[in-house]
Amino acid sequence: MMLLRCVLPSTSRFFLTTQNGERYISTAAAPLYFRLTQVVGAEPLKKKKKLDPQILRQREERKKKKIEKAIRRLEKNAGQLKPLDELEVPRTILQEMEIRKRPAGPITEKIEEERVLLSKKWANYKYQQHLTEVTMIERITSSRDRALEELRLESEDLWFEAIQLDQTLLPFKVKGPVQTPPVKDYNAPDGDYFDKTTKWE
Repeated sequence: MMLLRCVLPSTSRFFLTTQNGERYISTAAAPLYFRLTQVVGAEPLKKKKKLDPQILRQREERKKKKIEKAIRRLEKNAGQLKPLDELEVPRTILQEMEIRKRPAGPITEKIEEERVLLSKKWANYKYQQHLTEVTMIERITSSRDRALEELRLESEDLWFEAIQLDQTLLPFKVKGPVQTPPVKDYNAPDGDYFDKTTKWE
């Protein structure tokens, strides 16, 4: 800190102090830090150009028309789903659809009855399968719970170990090459990138 003493013609004394590149004025030996700031350069504000109201109206109308056009386009494509390239049927198959169609033979009453009986048998078979699976799962879980209760009565530590997850139940180890082997006679690209992603608006 640097302290400078200035004596003015009057009896009052002022001290000019500079600290960290900032200047302070004080009337006592200990600075009170009345701060002097640097002169701030300023310039008058630029006047806004007055535009013709007709030009402003035209701009607003253009913006409005653009927004309306975008809304119409969105409403038009609202019902369309984004097509998946993997699920698209090739055009050749669509063109050969009439050739590929096989006429369905007449369905007699006997065939219809057989189909109904078969569907009923299948439904009954799946229902019985579901029932056996559910009863088997219930039987296994109830016997497991009984065994755990008996184990807990015998030893708390063994019960705690028994309810832990077995990390080795599904062992999975993978060992393979850490680097991709070089492809023979491979012509490396020059670094050009062409984005072929289909854009949907």
